[in-house]
Order: sequence, then structure tokens, then C-alpha cells
Amino acid sequence: MTFDPDAPAGERTMHIGELAEKTGLSLRTIRHYDDVGLLPATTRTDGGFRVYTETDLARLLVIRSMKPLGFTLEEMAHLLDTLSRLALENPDPSDRAQLLHYIGEAKKKREKLARNLRQADEFIGSLQGK
Repeated sequence: MTFDPDAPAGERTMHIGELAEKTGLSLRTIRHYDDVGLLPATTRTDGGFRVYTETDLARLLVIRSMKPLGFTLEEMAHLLDTLSRLALENPDPSDRAQLLHYIGEAKKKREKLARNLRQADEFIGSLQGK
């Protein structure tokens, strides 16, 4: 990790390889998230290389957590925007309502995953019993 004086509030920075290592995501996935606007690089070097901050890392970890739940890219972007606004000093109460909506959606999606996992376990058990 390096220090980039152009990074917000003097945050330490990292290149995409370090970000990939810290998150377990591929370079391709991180580039895709940049391309679709979910995780734009904080800055770029003179050579055009993406540079990320600890704030970007935290954002990517949230994205990584949403992915297995099946949130769409649009839903991810909306939730990330909502979380950013909630971090402000005086967030709008409607953002809190949006967060509660997404919590409910995440719980529904998690239950569906758990149900699918139980069905998969039953199927594997039936195959092993043959």
C-alpha cells in the first residue's frame, strides 16, 4: 500500500492487484465493477493504472457480500448510494426506509438460498442412498 497525496483525506492507496488479494476477487471482476460504475477507481496513475483507497476496499467488500444474494447491479448501486448518504451528518429519513427495505430483501434472498441448499443436500442424500 502506498500514500497518494491526491487520494481523499490522504488515505493510503493500493493498486488493483492488492485490492484483489484483500478481497479474493479477480482483477477482471474488479475491472467490471469499475466499468459499470459500482467501484470507480478513486484515481489513476499517470500511466492510467487504477488506484484504490481503503474506502474503496470497504465498498468492494459490501459489493462482494451482496453478490451471493443475487442483487442486480442496479440494486447494488442503489444500496451503495443509500449507504453513502446514510453516512452523512444529517441523512434523509427516506434513506433509512430504503435501508430497511434492502434488509428485508436480503433476508428473503438469504432464506431462498438456505432453502435451495437444503434441497441440494436432500438430492445428494438421495443419490448416495442408491
